Amino acid sequence: MPNNINKKERIMAENQKKHTEEERQEIIRQVMYILQNTYDPEIPVDIYSLGLIYEMDVDENLNVKILMTLTAPNCPVADDLLMGIYEQLAGIKNVGTVDVNLTFDPPWTQDMMTEEAKLELGLL
Repeated sequence: MPNNINKKERIMAENQKKHTEEERQEIIRQVMYILQNTYDPEIPVDIYSLGLIYEMDVDENLNVKILMTLTAPNCPVADDLLMGIYEQLAGIKNVGTVDVNLTFDPPWTQDMMTEEAKLELGLL
């Protein structure tokens, strides 16, 4: 019986293989590309430059977690925007699970925008 347990543990370990740092960095690069090329439909600036992305994480198993906000809690396209981001991230080759979570704490302000976004919108 101990032989079977060792075999099970070995199979489980192989299935939970951690990916290389190179693979993780490639997923991060692709996630950033998607976020920097997803636009708020009402503002001609990408969601990353707007400061809507509060956290982005890719763990050693290539699972992606995004914590983001919107410019307004009553955004009429919130569901479509979140689903579009989720679908694009889930489509990345070798990505594990994808979680896109929405928060309004802290609330978004224009101070969260990059300088380039402020310039583009004429706020500087």
